[in-house]
Amino acid sequence: MRTVLLAAAAVLVSATPAIANEYRAEARGGVIWSGGDNEAIAGVAAGYDFDLAPSTFIGAEVSADKILTSGTKVSFGFNARGGVSVPTLGKIYAVGGYTTKPCDFCNGQWTAGAGVQHTFLPMIYGKVEYRHLFERKVMDSANAVVIGVGVKY
Repeated sequence: MRTVLLAAAAVLVSATPAIANEYRAEARGGVIWSGGDNEAIAGVAAGYDFDLAPSTFIGAEVSADKILTSGTKVSFGFNARGGVSVPTLGKIYAVGGYTTKPCDFCNGQWTAGAGVQHTFLPMIYGKVEYRHLFERKVMDSANAVVIGVGVKY
C-alpha cells in the first residue's frame, strides 16, 4: 500500500505544472560575439514572475553583466519576459528590454531573445538564454548566449 501511495504521489508531482508567482536570483556566464570577435561575459540577475493562467506567465528582471575584457564596464539591464510553463521541461520564454552601455564609447542597447529555465531542485534552477543586442551607431549589433544557475522563492 505504501509503495502504491508513493508511486501515485510521484506521478502527481511530475504532472504538476511549473508555478510562477516567484522571486528569482541567479548568477550567469557565457559568450558575446559581434563583428567576428567574441568575449566571455558574466553577471547576475534578479526578477519576479507573475502567473497569468495555469501555464503562462510574465515577469520583470534587472541585471548587471560585464564583458570580461579591458575597456568595458558593468552594464545594467531592465527586461520583461513572458512565456509558458511546460510540466516536464520548465519555462520557455521570450525576453526583451534595454541594457546600459557596456563601455565608454558604446551606446545603450535594446535587446530581444528567448530562453529555457528548468527546475532541478525545489528552489534551484538552471537556464540557457540567447539575446540579440541591437546597436544603433558605434558598434555592430551583438549576440549573447548565457547559462545561469539560480534560486527561486
